[in-house]
Amino acid sequence: MLDPNQPLCIYMEGALDHDSGKMGFGLMRFSKHPIVCIIDSKYQGKTVREAVGLPYDIPVVASVDEAVSKKAEIMVLGIAPSGGRFPDSWEKPVSNALKNGLSLINGLHDNLNARFGHLLNSNRIWDVRKPKPSYPIATGKTAKLSNKRILMIGTDMAAGKMTAGLELYAALQQKGTNVGFVPTGQIGITLMGNGIPLDAIKVDQAAGAVEAAVMAESDKDIIIIEGQGSLAHPGSTATLPLIRGSQATHFILCHKAAYNHLRYPVSHISIPPLDEFIKLNESVARVTGSLTTAKTIGVALNTVGLNEKEAIAKIQDVATLTGLPTTDVIRFGVGPLVDALLAL
Repeated sequence: MLDPNQPLCIYMEGALDHDSGKMGFGLMRFSKHPIVCIIDSKYQGKTVREAVGLPYDIPVVASVDEAVSKKAEIMVLGIAPSGGRFPDSWEKPVSNALKNGLSLINGLHDNLNARFGHLLNSNRIWDVRKPKPSYPIATGKTAKLSNKRILMIGTDMAAGKMTAGLELYAALQQKGTNVGFVPTGQIGITLMGNGIPLDAIKVDQAAGAVEAAVMAESDKDIIIIEGQGSLAHPGSTATLPLIRGSQATHFILCHKAAYNHLRYPVSHISIPPLDEFIKLNESVARVTGSLTTAKTIGVALNTVGLNEKEAIAKIQDVATLTGLPTTDVIRFGVGPLVDALLAL
C-alpha cells in the first residue's frame, strides 16, 4: 500500500521490552522499508540491540519529533494492545506525526482515517485491518487443489505463527520453490501488502475470505497460510475458518516453549501436552467441514526466555514427545521444517 523505499519509524512507547510489541518486532525482522528509528522513551539513546538484545542496530528515540528529524516518512503503530483498540494516550503522538507529514500504518481495529483524516495532506493512513464490505461463503473448493497447503497452528496467541510461516516461506523461495503466502493478520498484511484481516471479518464470511485468499494463490505448489488464535484459547474463533477455508493438507505447530499456561488474561488455563494438542487439531480438521486430512509435519518453538542449553533440551524433549522435526526458526534456523515439507 505504501512505497517500500520510504523510510519508516516504529512507535513502540512502553512496549520495546514487551511481547505486545509484536507488530514492531515483525517489521524489524521482515520489513523491506528502511527503518530509521524506534520510538520508546524508556530506551532513548540506545539501539534495539543495546536495549533488549535483539539483533538490530536501530536507534531508539524518545519522540515523534526526533523521528521526523531522522527523515522518517511513515510511522507504524508497532504495538498490539489488548483488544486491538486505540489508546487515548496515543492521540498526541499520532496527531503530531500526521501534522508533520508522516503517513501512518495502523494495525488496530479502530478506523484511524475516520479519526484523523482531517489532518492529512499528501500523506496517508493505511488501516490494515479494514476488511472488504463482504466476502463469499466458503464451499470447500480449495480441497480440489492438488498443491500442499500448510496452515500454521498455535497453542496460544502470539506463539510465533506468523514468524515461523514467513521464515518457511522465505527459505522455500530461496530454494526456487513455487510457494505462496497468505497473510491473515495485521503484521503479515503490512509486510506482504495484501491479505485478509481475519479477526475483523464477519464470522459467517471468515471461511470464505480464507478460501478466496488461498484460491488466489492456487497456481503455487506450496501455500503457507498464516495462522491466528488457538483452539486452546477461549477467546479465539480463528482456527476453524482457517481450517475450513484453506482445506489445509498439513499443519505446523507453533508454541512458546517457556509457557505452560496461556498468556494473561487467561493464564489460569493450562496448555495441553503438545502431542495431545496436535491430535486435537488433526481431529477437529476431520470433522469441521474440512474435506482433507491435515497431518502435522513439524513443530516451531519460540524459545525466548530460555538460555541456549535450555532451548536445545526443550527442542529435544518436544521432538521426542511428538516424533516430529522441531526447531526454533529464529535461533536455530528453519531447515528441519523445510526438509520435512519438501520430503512430502
